[in-house]
Amino acid sequence: MQTIKKQYQIVSLSVLAALAALLCQNTAHAACADDWLGVEEVRDGGNIGLRATNLREFPITFTLRVRTRDLVADGPRTITETLDGEQSRMIMTLREDGGDRKGIYRISCDWTIGDKDALHDDEYLYQLPYEIGKSYRVLQGYGSRFSHRGLEQYAVDFNMTVGTPVHAARGGVVAKIEESNEKGCWDDGCGAFANYIVVVHSDGTTGEYYHLQLGGALVEVGDYIVPGQKIGSSGNTGHTTMPHLHFAVYRAAEWGNTQSIPIRFMSSAGIVHSPRRGGRYQAISEQRAYN
Repeated sequence: MQTIKKQYQIVSLSVLAALAALLCQNTAHAACADDWLGVEEVRDGGNIGLRATNLREFPITFTLRVRTRDLVADGPRTITETLDGEQSRMIMTLREDGGDRKGIYRISCDWTIGDKDALHDDEYLYQLPYEIGKSYRVLQGYGSRFSHRGLEQYAVDFNMTVGTPVHAARGGVVAKIEESNEKGCWDDGCGAFANYIVVVHSDGTTGEYYHLQLGGALVEVGDYIVPGQKIGSSGNTGHTTMPHLHFAVYRAAEWGNTQSIPIRFMSSAGIVHSPRRGGRYQAISEQRAYN
């Protein structure tokens, strides 16, 4: 029941204007940090180079589009690329077309956490994202008609009351947290009120835990978490009709989107290949699963 809302930052610049940095909006999540992606103008004679810099230690995937007048780009005007943590590189060069008018250009960009080329280990077995020995009814499984289609095809909604402990389904590094919201609704724009935790896995995918309660994160950005660790408390924030936990594993896509990917869970009854609506699956530990 997660809806991702777009926030675009459009910047119009003259080639004669100085540009220190363009900070592009995060569209994948509710609150947009303005210190993740920098796009800097680098001038060399009549050429204008654009350098993208990831200002954080986690991988990000960005899409950047340039619209020009009286300028020629040296390649595609729309690109989608991944930058590793704190990586910086030249992404485009613009040249004047030889006309009488001064060239101008406009940039639009969007980004999300994760690697667009992440190779997920489909043999990996995830823990269910709640306490060992507990089970919660699945409100929406893979492909549920209500809202789990397209980008959210492989997300799972678990029926949890507000304050239910949320546990890590897989280990990784906490990359982003939002926990300041307390509103839940189903109108356009309600996605901006979601609380969540985003965890970067070792393969560049992300595990994302949505609709947490106000102050519902028990970890901090930069923390390394392990499977089964208690990381938060479920809630009813964001684009939602009732209290629940929305969990999925994603691969970064273009324009700040993330594409959910199919995963398998460990349960007391065996491997869960496709969580079904109405199903209840008892969580077990990784150690027990292999004993």
